[in-house]
Amino acid sequence: MAKLKLVLYWAASCGGCDIATLAIGDKILKLAEVADILFWPIAMDFKYSDVEKMPDKSIDACLFNGAIRTSENEHIAHLLRAKSKIMIAYGSCSYEGGMPGLANFFNRRSIFDRAYIETQSTDNPKKVYPQPKVQVPEGELEIPEFYDTVKTLAQTVDVDYFVPGCPPEEKTTWLALEALITGKLPPKGTVISHSIKSVCDECPLIKEEKKIKTFYRTHQIIPDPKKCLLEQGLLCYGVATRGGCGALCPQAGMPCTGCYGPVEGVVDQGSHFLSALASIIDCDDPEEIQEIISNIVDPAGTFYRYSLPDSLLRRARIK
Repeated sequence: MAKLKLVLYWAASCGGCDIATLAIGDKILKLAEVADILFWPIAMDFKYSDVEKMPDKSIDACLFNGAIRTSENEHIAHLLRAKSKIMIAYGSCSYEGGMPGLANFFNRRSIFDRAYIETQSTDNPKKVYPQPKVQVPEGELEIPEFYDTVKTLAQTVDVDYFVPGCPPEEKTTWLALEALITGKLPPKGTVISHSIKSVCDECPLIKEEKKIKTFYRTHQIIPDPKKCLLEQGLLCYGVATRGGCGALCPQAGMPCTGCYGPVEGVVDQGSHFLSALASIIDCDDPEEIQEIISNIVDPAGTFYRYSLPDSLLRRARIK
């Protein structure tokens, strides 16, 4: 029986998803028995030219992590889509845009201004910015173009399956790999996870009546380890987040941040969480409500930490 031909690639991401693929432990040996990895830049020495020489659809599946931030990201996404029978958006960044997607609150010029001009450690009196192409005595140097807008993988190429998480939990990764190995794949477009319900549904912390008068940041209180974190005023995103992770963060005393994406049927994860919070504020006075919500630091980054490019907002409008 011919082995599966797999490729793994990272675009605009931190590298955590590549590490997460190794978190399957000794199951990596089972994977090695049935699959060959043809391209994995973070782990082995491959060149883009190696992929370009492969026949179209000669790769069985591609696990693509990272958002689309640059022309290089976009080019390789199209290349791997052409070469792969199955394209899997692996992890929050490729699935929803992830934390790199928070750059959509700005644009390329404002990001470059901050990075190359305004930071306290930058000495750039001539205000030199990176250029896609520049002439030097030895010839022309070229770097990828930095885009104004961060996009998800599915906004760039056709995607068959989505694996959520920042990074995906070991059991979620193996669920996807096992489906590939056995050939028992779900319908196209499926978000591969162990649950279509919310993190709250699988969280064992005791839940009573949710009535909030004050919101806290994680460093401001020591929560009761047995009680629902949201009921204690911590911004736990579990009510608006797809389960399947095992509710590991809340059980460790850390609020869910939403990395497994929206629950089934929800279009905009951020507005879903915002709606949930609005329903539990224990106050009717508009001025007091304003005071309560003023305790939420960085609301845009809180509600759209992983999902801004995939949300109804997509990005900020910048003149």
